[in-house]
Formats: sequence, structure tokens, C-alpha cells
Amino acid sequence: MAGAALYTQYNRVWIPDAEEVWKSAEIAKDYRVGDKVLRLLLEDGTELDYSLDPESLPPLRNPDILVGENDLTALSYLHEPAVLHNLRIRFAESKLIYTYSGIILVAMNPYKPLPIYGDAIIHAYSGQNMGDMDPHIFAVAEEAYKQMARNNKNQSIIVSGESGAGKTVSARYAMRYFATVSKSSSNTHVEDKVLASNPITEAVGNAKTTRNDNSSRFGKYTEISFDERNQIIGANMRTYLLEKSRVVFQSENERNYHIFYQLCASAQQSEFKHLKLGSAEEFNYTRMGGSTVIEGVNDRAGMVETQKTFTLLGFKEDFQMDVFKILAAILHLGNVQVTAVGNERSSVSEDDRHLEVFCELLGLERSKIAQWLCNRKIITTSETVVKPMTRPQAINARDALAKKIYAHLFDFIVERINQALQFSGKQHTFIGVLDIYGFETFDVNSFEQFCINYANEKLQQQFNLHVFKLEQEEYMKEDIPWTLIDFYDNQPVIDLIEAKMGILELLDEECLLPQGTDENWLQKLYNNFVNKNSLFEKPRMSNTSFIIQHFADKVEYKCEGFLEKNRDTVYDMLVETLRASKFHLCANFFRENPVPPSPFGSAITVKSAKPLVKPNNKQFRTTVGSKFRGSLYLLMETLNATTPHYVRCIKPNDEKLPFEFDSKRIVQQLRACGVLETIRISAQSYPSRWTYIEFYSRYGVLMTKQELSFGDKKEVCKVVLHRLIQDSNQYQFGKTKIFFRAGQVAYLEKLRLDKLRQSCVVIQKHIRGWLQRKKFLRERQAALTIQQYFRGQQTVRKAVTATALKEAWAAIIIQKYCRGYLVRNLYQLIRVATITIQAYTRGLLARRRYRKMLEEHKAVILQKYARAWLARRRFQSIRRFVLNIQLTYRVQRLQKKLEDQNKENHGLVEKLTSLAALRASDTEKIQKLESELDRAATHRHNYEEKGKKYKAAMEEKLAKLQKHNSELEIQKEQIELQLREKTEELKGKMDDLTKQLFDDVQKEEQQRILLEKSFELKTQDYEKQIWSLKEDIQALKEEKMHLHHQLEEERVTSDGLKGEVAQLRKQAKTISEFEKEIELLQTQKIDVEKHVQSQKREMREKMSEITKQLLESYDIEDVRSRLSLEDLEHLNEDGELWFAYEGLKKATHVLESHFQSQKDCYEKEIEALNFKVVHLSQEINHLQKLFREETDINESIRHEVTRLTSENMDTTLSYRSSAHLPGYPFSAFLPLPSPLPRLRILGHLWAVSQMIPDFKQQISELEKQKQDLETRLNEQTESMKGKLEELSNQLNRNREEEGTQRKTIEAQNEIHIKEKEKLISKIQEMQEASEHLKKQFETESEVKSTFRQEASRLTVENRDLEEELDMKDRVIKKLQDQVKTLTKTIEKAQQYNIFKISDSWDAWVAQWMSICVWLRA
Repeated sequence: MAGAALYTQYNRVWIPDAEEVWKSAEIAKDYRVGDKVLRLLLEDGTELDYSLDPESLPPLRNPDILVGENDLTALSYLHEPAVLHNLRIRFAESKLIYTYSGIILVAMNPYKPLPIYGDAIIHAYSGQNMGDMDPHIFAVAEEAYKQMARNNKNQSIIVSGESGAGKTVSARYAMRYFATVSKSSSNTHVEDKVLASNPITEAVGNAKTTRNDNSSRFGKYTEISFDERNQIIGANMRTYLLEKSRVVFQSENERNYHIFYQLCASAQQSEFKHLKLGSAEEFNYTRMGGSTVIEGVNDRAGMVETQKTFTLLGFKEDFQMDVFKILAAILHLGNVQVTAVGNERSSVSEDDRHLEVFCELLGLERSKIAQWLCNRKIITTSETVVKPMTRPQAINARDALAKKIYAHLFDFIVERINQALQFSGKQHTFIGVLDIYGFETFDVNSFEQFCINYANEKLQQQFNLHVFKLEQEEYMKEDIPWTLIDFYDNQPVIDLIEAKMGILELLDEECLLPQGTDENWLQKLYNNFVNKNSLFEKPRMSNTSFIIQHFADKVEYKCEGFLEKNRDTVYDMLVETLRASKFHLCANFFRENPVPPSPFGSAITVKSAKPLVKPNNKQFRTTVGSKFRGSLYLLMETLNATTPHYVRCIKPNDEKLPFEFDSKRIVQQLRACGVLETIRISAQSYPSRWTYIEFYSRYGVLMTKQELSFGDKKEVCKVVLHRLIQDSNQYQFGKTKIFFRAGQVAYLEKLRLDKLRQSCVVIQKHIRGWLQRKKFLRERQAALTIQQYFRGQQTVRKAVTATALKEAWAAIIIQKYCRGYLVRNLYQLIRVATITIQAYTRGLLARRRYRKMLEEHKAVILQKYARAWLARRRFQSIRRFVLNIQLTYRVQRLQKKLEDQNKENHGLVEKLTSLAALRASDTEKIQKLESELDRAATHRHNYEEKGKKYKAAMEEKLAKLQKHNSELEIQKEQIELQLREKTEELKGKMDDLTKQLFDDVQKEEQQRILLEKSFELKTQDYEKQIWSLKEDIQALKEEKMHLHHQLEEERVTSDGLKGEVAQLRKQAKTISEFEKEIELLQTQKIDVEKHVQSQKREMREKMSEITKQLLESYDIEDVRSRLSLEDLEHLNEDGELWFAYEGLKKATHVLESHFQSQKDCYEKEIEALNFKVVHLSQEINHLQKLFREETDINESIRHEVTRLTSENMDTTLSYRSSAHLPGYPFSAFLPLPSPLPRLRILGHLWAVSQMIPDFKQQISELEKQKQDLETRLNEQTESMKGKLEELSNQLNRNREEEGTQRKTIEAQNEIHIKEKEKLISKIQEMQEASEHLKKQFETESEVKSTFRQEASRLTVENRDLEEELDMKDRVIKKLQDQVKTLTKTIEKAQQYNIFKISDSWDAWVAQWMSICVWLRA
């Protein structure tokens, strides 16, 4: 299809415009080859004759269907006006800031916050393909993350654009997406640290410019590292070309770096007062641009945020304060005044306040800094010369020093951030985010713009190669024949800059010359490149500039300052002075051998360069250009080794207005960022690509019936294209897509619109004809109806007469009276019928109510007598049952008493025989004991001598302590005098702190008084303890005599206890049987409930059957006939319906009463069973709790006894021999230190032994009670009779017995209290005895330490004993509560005659106590 054929009427084209760049117009007349003028109709309605160039026709406008596409490469016509118009529609009208351009994401800065970056949006894009959803920065990030996870290949996201286009924000959102999607499960919070690095780098590397309030003045490449699970493990940052000149110079309406203003805004805070800062207007380096405040930005809040991010990255306050100290020193350095001394000299006063603060903050010598700011040292082969500098040279030296310090600080902060983001594991893959400056061209372009545009040339070359490669891969994938595409290659420009003898090399060469100047370097450029390289030009009107033809535009650079900025040098003597700084951070910045960068990411990582200061060898100094070229080379290697993704940020206008579209500025940026180059490459090949299904569904209108009959849609598309487009070079068929050259989709759209237009004309023709026919038929029908009514009216007028009207009126009157008569008769009949029915029904209801009242009264009387009879019968059965239980219980108890007496008699006989045998053995033992007593007497004499020696030693130590106390008192008096003198001096010097010091003195005096009191108390305690030691020696002699008697008693009791404990363990196994019996009772309860429910169901079914039988016995038709008017009088007389109703009512009443009685019986039985089950479970739980508490008390007593015996094992030899006698069975199990605790424990054991004989009887009684319960439950289900009067009498008797029982309980409580007091006195005696034993045999420790240890130990023992007493009190209280619960259970049990009421309350309580002990055992 020829291009000229598309220029037909109604098609639209783009023509150039001075304001809008491109303007749309519609073709008013078809174009023919050879025409010199094209007739156009503009959008405002004016006609225009546009002069044509036959070789370049105006670009065609895309069809409306393609306007607003997500991807610019999907447009049929790919050219500059189409791209600009599509961006305008999406941005200005649809408020969409993101658009794809092939692999590029074009991002327009809205200058307005948008709600499209929340976590919900992140999760919506997570896992989606790039084309499935609207264009977004998250879609690009997701595509990079998905390719990294799928292919295990490193990725890069390259964000570029000019200042103010939104690069920093886009890079920040991309990093936030990775941090959210790949959040790790560990607690290291690496993602938060990665995001926290952004505010710090923005504070120290961003500043306000005329184009952007937060412009990044450096390039940044951030590598986010991932592990094998694709989770973030760390990050690394590289920076490029920091704009150091901004530290000392800012243009109008611009600011220095944000961190300076944040620091000045926080200067009044206490933590920053030592920096001696003020407002930003007070410093030269911050007020130079005349704009110290950004509208809507709070610098103090920014400082708080910066400190928070420092802390989050693990930077301590000392590190932060060091950074702030260097920043404050830079500000003070800028205010150092340099005065001119003549024309060739200058000077700096050493008394300058800012110089003093600068040297104080950095730890420098003020005289040296003042000297070398105005002088420099020149070293030659023969001598060293100090040359003074003029005032401008000194100011330049001062500014160079400030720039150098800030550059070192910036690199140091970046290095520390990398260390904070460093990880210990192995990096699997990474995603790099490159936030770098875009192509820049200003009115005055210097060295910074030259380096920036050089970097963009390298990035554009990499971008072109990548796009070309992707196009080739797409064609190879679809098996499309590949033809070479001609695209712009900027390698010549790159060679001009970086090749041998290029611009950078000539610049470095000129920097090495001592007398090198910008003019000499520029002259070399003119000589080497003017008229020799087409990309280099010399301006016509200037001899201090040169022009380079970049890929985006021509840029004119001013050579002034190139050499100085490339050298980036500070005079050697200033460097040496700073190297000798006392401030470690400043000294590290300028040391000769800087520490190499960390190995983290060493393969490709290059940090911002730090110049190696070598004053004696200038040839080896590295220039800024060479460092930048090296870092850029490594960046290109990194990007080439990764899969790149491109984000081009566009600034829509210079006024920062939201959603304002400035076509000129946008076209300039599109040309500079490579978007149009991508479109041009796509346009040279096959830019439009449709799948076969999309083509079939879109252009099915152009297909014929024969073509549509084919089954394969792919073949249909091929046939249609061969027919529609004869030139086969205009399209290609791939495996899944059809590729079209530029303009072919628009041609197909034109054919489709023509086809639709023809079809619309045909449809309009038929619809309009149908509407006209319908209108004609409607009008014809209306005319016929009008004629019909008109002719009928004429015939009526002819037929109507006076006689006909009279006859009609008479007929109406007759009808009225006849109908009224009939209606009145019918009304009277109905009224009489309703009155009679009401009378009979009301009488029927009144009689029914009367009979019901009589029946209910009689039923109540019958129920009263029946229930009384049942209650009497039940009481008699219960009474007989209780008597039987009492008889059996008393018989069994008498039998057991007889058996016990027989056993006791048998035991006494055996004891008599054993005593006879023991007597012989005891005589032998007595002889042995006498010999042992002689030995003990000798040992006692030795111990007495040792005691005297210890007493003398203790008296000497007490004397020493008294001397030490006197010395301490003298020292205290001296300290008090010194304190008084110091307080008087402090009062004179510091008036503001007098109140605080007075309070402190009072506190010290109070503490001194407390110490003196505590010391006096301790001395009194020591004297008491010495006196108690004398009494303990006498008490030990008396205690020896009691030990022998107690040991013999313990042997007898221990043997009996062992046997009884074994029996208790056997009997404890029966508890599980009780639990099983409770479970059986619960199952019986459930069965009873099920039985009741089944009976309810059967009763309901019987009721339904009875009602059905009654209803079937009556004939409905007979009833209806009897309810006629004639038989209403016989209804009351016959009474058949009444008798039937009464019979049914009686039957239901009898069934209901029977059912209610059964229900009540079952509910009572269930309640009784529930009560018994709950009561038994509560009793068992309560007994188990008591048993646990008793065991805890026994265990604590055992531990206490063992501890005391271990301490008293060395008391006497006699006690040793008795404690370790062979054949003593209980000595190792229960050794006792003194007689009093032994007696207490033996008392417990005796109480337990008294309870053991009754355990067997209680167990048998419980078994019998279990059998009685089972029989009782069976009897209750069958019979429920008793007498209420006998139960009431029995209750009165029980109340009287309870009164007597309460008195006995109170008496027992008094006995328990007395026993408790005895126990307390015994415990106190035991404490004193144990203290004496311990204090006597501690020979190796000092006296003072022994006193303290004994005091602490005694306090601990007192606490333990108090806890034991509290435990005993709790046990007594629990026993009292148990007695109360038992009284309640007895009252309930008497109602059901379950337990036997014993004659003596004491015996009954003893039984229950024995049961409790048995259950707990």
C-alpha cells in the first residue's frame, strides 16, 4: 500500500506548530501525487493550504482506537507527534502518569501526591505479568524480581531523567516494592535498613535547585542482594560525581545540601549547642542563593528523621555527633574572613571567632590554619619556598578545603551505610537500582554537565544495543526474516570524549602541567578537533567555549574551571595540618594510606573516589575525570552483566504545576532520554504486532463468507491480508503474531471504517424506510377510526326518539326497586342466621369453661391425696433402708474390734519373747557404751580447751574491731569537715545550684546517721551473739544425754511406719475404682434421659393417632348439613358434637397429666443422680487436694531434717556412732539433728499411725455404701413414697445433734491452737540449738564473716519455719472448712438415707479424717 494513498479526505495529519510543537488537522481534499499544496481543516474550523515537500509528507494521526494506548509502540504511526499526543491524553486528561514505550517505562512527574503506592497496590502487582495491568513502577519492579527468581540472573533498573523529573522518588518506590515483596522472616529488619538509607543519602546529597526542591546532586547505584529464597539479605551503594561546588556556591533561588539547613534549624537544642551554630542566614555557605527555606518543608522535622534513620542503621550517637561536628566546622570555615594585605598578600586573623570554632571542633592548631590558608609551600629540587596568596586565591583555598572535607564526609557516610547493610551470607542474585542524572543542558555548562552528559552517552549506547538485541530476539522467536536496522550509534561521540588523545586525556595532560590553564587546554581542543571531527565545533562568538554534538542535542561548554575541578586539589600544607588533627575522623580523612573499601561486592563495587594525597609526586595524583571514567566503565560492565529495565522520568513543566502539559519541554526530554530513538528503531522494522485471534476478532468485518468458512483462523488471516494488502513486504507472519510495518494498521482501520460506514448507510436506509412505512400505516389507521366514529354518530342521531328514551328510563327504575328488594331479603336472612349462631356458640363456650373449672378443682384434690400417700410410702422405705444400714455397720465394727484385740494380744506375746532375747544383747551393748563414754569424756575435755582458745581469739578480734571503729569515726569527722568546706566554696561559685547541693548534703547526713545507727545495732548484735555462745556450750552437754533415748524410740517407730506406709500405698489403688463407679453413674444418668425422651416421643405419637381416629369417626359432610339453618335448633338438643369434643378433651387431659407425672418423676430422679455424682466428684477432688498439701508438708519437713542433720553430723562422736549403727533401718531415711524437731516429727508420725487402723474399716464401709447406692437408685426408679411428717421430725433431731457437734468442734479448735503454740515454742528452741551447733564448729572463717553468715542463715530458717507455721494454719483452716462441708453433706445424705448418723460426732469426724488421709496417700 503506497503511503500517498492514505492521504485521503477525512484522514488527519500532524503539522508543526510554534507553541504546541505539533498541531492536528483534517484533510479536506484527497491528496494526489504531484500536488504541492494539501488542503487541511484545522480543529478551530479554519482552512489551511499546507505547502508540501514531495519527499516528506506530514505525519498521519493514529485512529481513535489507538489513542491513549498503554504502550507507545502499539501505535500504528510511530513518530514524535503521535507519542506526544498519546502522552498528553494519558497525562492531562486521564491523569495517568505511567506509559510503556516498549521496554521503557515513561514516568511523568504529577507534582501532586497520588494514592497509587500503598501496600494494597504492591500486592496487586505482585505475581502479575508486565502487560496484564496498567503501567506502573511496581510492574517494572515485579518484572525484574520475577526474572531474577525465574532465571537466577542479576537485574538492573535504570532510572534517568533531568532534575525535578522524579528520579529519586521512582527509585525509592522500586526499592520499597522489593522490600515489601521479598520480606524475610528473620528479625534483622534488613528491608527497613535498605529503605532507611534513602533519607540519609538525600539529606547529604540532595539540594534545592531552580528546577527541583529535592534534586539529587550525585549518581547512585544501589545493589539489593537476595539469597536463594529470593529474600533480601543486604545491600550495597555506589555513588558517582558528587557536586562538590554546591558546598561553596549556589545560584540564585537555590540552596546548599539539606543537612546544613537541618542542622541550623536544630541549633538551639541542647545536644547541638556545643557546635555554636545559628540560623542559616548567618553563614555564607547557606545564604548565598538567597533562599534558605523551602515552602512546605520543616527542616527541624527533617533533622529528627535523619537521626532516626541513623539510629535504625545502627549508628550510635557518638558517630552522629562526629558527623554533625564536621558539618558545623564546614559552615564556620565558610565564615572565616580573609583580608587583603596589599595586592599580593592576604591574612586571616587568629582571633576570628569562626576560625576558633572551626579549629576547636576539628582539633586543629589555629595558627597553622591561619598561616596556610593565606600561604602555600612550593618545593623545588634545591629549596622550599613559602609563597603568599592573594585574597581571591586564599578564598579559593578555603573553599577547596571545605569541598574536600565534605566530599570525604560524604564518602565516609556512604561507606558506613554499606557496612550497616553488609551481610554475612552468600549473595545469590541482586537487583541494582541506578538513580542517575539525565542529559543536562543549561545556559552555562561546566565540568559537571560535561561528565553527566558523558555518562548519559554511555548509558544511551548500552540502551540502543539492548533494544536492538530485544528486537532481534523477538524476530528470531517468531521466525521472521531478520533485516539490519539502521539506528543511531553514538560511539563517535564517546570516542571524542574518552579515546586516546580525546577530550578527557587532553584535560588530564593539561592538569599535570604546573602552568596549565583552561585556555591552553581549550586551544589544544581547537587544534585537534575543529574541522577534523564533525561532532566538535567552535562557537562563532566565543573563544572560551566549545560545542559537542550529543545524541540528544548540541551543548556548549564553558572551559572556565575545568582544570581546577578536574584536579580537585587542596594545598599540601593544609592537608598535613588536617592530617595532624586531634579529631580522629578528620585525621582519617586525610591520612596517606586510606583503608581499602570493604570486600563486600568487591567484584564490581566502586565507591566514590577519595584522592590519595601524595604531595611530593604530582604525576600520580588521580584526576576526577579519570576516576569518573573508571567507575563508569565498571558500571557499564555491571549493567551489561545484568538484564536492564528502563525508567525514563519526564518533567511536564518548569512551574511545578500538577498535571500541566508543556509540549516543548516534554519533546526536549523525550529526545534526550532515548524514547524517540526506541520508537524510531521500532518504526524501521515492524512496530505493530497483532496476535491472530486479535486480528480475527478486530477485522472480521472485512472477511467474506468464503473466507470465514475456513476452520483455521490463522489461514483466514493470511488469506484476508493477501487480498487486502498486495505488497507482501508490508507485513510478516510469525508463529503467534502478525507483524505490520508503520501505517499498515491505520490502512486496515481505514478499510474497516469504510466497510462500517457502507454498512451503516445500508442499515440507515432500511431503518428509515421502515419508520416511514410505520408512520404511514399509523396515520391511515387514525383516519379510518375517525371516519368510523363520525359515521356512527350520524346513525345514532337518526335512530334516537322521545318514546325510546322514556321506555329506557322506565326499565331502569323497575330494575332499581327489584334489585333493592332482593338485596334486603338476603341481608335479613343472613342477619338472623349470624345472631342464632353467635347465641349458641357463646353458650357452648360458657358451659365448656364451667366444666373445665370443676374438673381442674377435682384433679387438684386427687393430686394432693395421691402425693401425700406417695410421700408417706417413700419415707417408710427410706427409714427401713437406714435402719438396715445402721445394723450392718455396727455389726461389722464390733467384729473388727475383736479381730484387732486378738492381734494386739498376739503381738504382746511376741514382744515379751523378743524382750527376753534383747536383754542379753543389751548388757553387751552397755559395756561397749561405757567404753565409748570414756572416750567421749576425753574428747569433751579437748573441745573445752579449744573453746577457751576460740574465746580468747574472739576477744582480740573484738578489740581490733573497736579500734577500727574509732578510726572510722575519725575519718568521718574529717570527711564532714571537707564536705562543709567544699559546700561553702560551691555556694560562692555556683549560685544557681545551691538548692540542689543543700538537698544532697541533707541526704548524706541522713545516710550517715543511718549508717551510725546500723553500726551500733550490729555491735549490740555481736555482743549478744558472744553471750549466747557461752550459754550454748552448756546446753550442748545436756542435749547429749537426750540423744541416746531418742534414737531408741525412733527405731521402734520407724519399723512400724514402714509397714503402715506400704499398706497405705496398696489401699491408694482403690481410688481409680471409685472414679470408674462415678463414670458408670453418669452413663446411667444419660440412659435415663434418653429413656425419658423416647417416652415423650411415644406419647406424642399416641396423641396424634387418637386425634386422627376421632376426626375420622365423624363425617364432614354430615356435620356441614347439620350446621344449616334448619338444624341449628337441634344442635343443642342432640349434643353429638359437644360429647365428641368433651371426650377428646378428657382423653388429652388424662394423657397430659400422666405424661406430666412421669416427666416429674424422671426429672427428680435425674436431679438426684446428678447431685450424687457431683457430690462424689467434689469430695474426691477435695480429698486429693488435702493429700497433696499433706505430702508437701512432709516433704518440707524431711528436707529440713536432712539439712540440719548434715550440719550437726560433727557434733559428737557418740552421735556419729548412733547415727551410723548397723542394723538401724531408718537412720539414713530420717536423721534428726536435735530432740525438739524429732519430737515434733514423731508427733506427726504418731498421729498418722493412730489413723491407719481405721483405714480398712472406712474402705469396707465405702464399698458397702457403693452397693447401697446401686440398690437405692434401682428402688427410686420403681417406688417413690414417704411420709413428710416423719422427715420433718427427723430434721429437727438432726439440728439438735448439729448443735452438740458444733460445740465439740470448737473444743477441738482450741486444742489445735494450744498445739500450735507448743509447736512455735519448740521451733524456737530448735533454732537456738541449731545456731549453737553451727557457731561452735566454724573454725576456719573470720569472726565478722561468721556473724554475717549466721545472721543471714537464721533469717532464712526463721522464714522457713514461719512458712511451715503458715502451712499448718492453712491446713487447720482447710480442715475446718472440710468439717463444714461434711455437715452439709450429712444433711443432704440424711434426706436420702445414704450415710449412717453415728452416735458420737467425734468418731464420725475421725472416720472422715482417716478416709481423707488414705485418699491422699
